[in-house]
Amino acid sequence: MPQYRPARAVRRLVLAGTAALTATLALAGPAAAHAEVEADTPQALAENVTLTFVSEAESDGAGFTDLRIVLPEGIAPSDVTLDEAPKGWKLKATSDGYTIGGPALKAGVDAEHRIKVRQLPDAKEIAFKIVETYSDGEVSRWIELPSGGEELEQPAPLLKLKAAAPGATPIAPSPSVSPTPSPTPSATASASPDATPQVTEKATEEDDSSSTGLIVGGVIVALLILGGGTWWLMKRRASSPQS
Repeated sequence: MPQYRPARAVRRLVLAGTAALTATLALAGPAAAHAEVEADTPQALAENVTLTFVSEAESDGAGFTDLRIVLPEGIAPSDVTLDEAPKGWKLKATSDGYTIGGPALKAGVDAEHRIKVRQLPDAKEIAFKIVETYSDGEVSRWIELPSGGEELEQPAPLLKLKAAAPGATPIAPSPSVSPTPSPTPSATASASPDATPQVTEKATEEDDSSSTGLIVGGVIVALLILGGGTWWLMKRRASSPQS
């Protein structure tokens, strides 16, 4: 039956190719998940811009619990306000960006949130490093920045910006806000009222001591003068009869 051997060979090649393609797609599946960012006004120095972040779910058994975003140079944490997020999620400023999180999302559900930025920096493109955490403790880091044109496995989301509008200028920076309020100001404020009476009382005691010292000193001087005058007078009287 030689006539059937070519058909069998072709069939085996097709099956092997299908298996290889399936394996390749299976391996490429998790890597296809990524994080991205979009802007309603992708232009340098644009003000009050809404940024939308989408983190694609890559776990079949756990959901997102929180995201950490590192802001690019030119955008301060105090310039960011939350516009929309999954139910129950809250935004908290950090030293270099912010975190946003809350109740775990369902497995397979993408995490999407929006923020409003006071002003975009004057740049051609900006990158936002994102660290994603799942309810099972798994962490996915989209933090790689392009360099030399090499392909990145987990690139940070990039936002390309148009040139700034004519006449656009950087606005004054927002007042920096500490991510964790310090109790020092309130402690200082509560200590101030108590400090004043102590200082006043001490000054009063010193004034009283000074006054008392002056009086005693004056009495002593007066006694010395009086004693000296009496001694001189008695001596003069004693010498008068002899004269």
